[in-house]
Amino acid sequence: MFNDAEISAFHQRLLAEQDALLGEDDQGAEGRKTVVLDQTSVGRLSRMDAMQQQAMAEATHRRRKARKGRITAALSRIEEGEFGFCVDCGEDIACARLDLDPTVPTCLTCARG
Repeated sequence: MFNDAEISAFHQRLLAEQDALLGEDDQGAEGRKTVVLDQTSVGRLSRMDAMQQQAMAEATHRRRKARKGRITAALSRIEEGEFGFCVDCGEDIACARLDLDPTVPTCLTCARG
């Protein structure tokens, strides 16, 4: 389906995205820290705002973690020579689908089913 140069390009793209996500996780670590509920130092609205920002940072972290898992799985498929083939039916995954998101594990037919 793909030649070695195309597989290598997908591999490099996945590694670059993985590195970017790791960097974003490091930057977002501060926002996930526990919110201090000391009423003498921070007002009620400020605490609520801080708790909301913490919840948003946690949700972003969970999305990054899920994406990193998909990237790891795609990299494993590359190493095993299974990249570009649907994990459910074994058929080719459309090139345009992989260009859009190289982590997709299934063809469009199986993804809809």
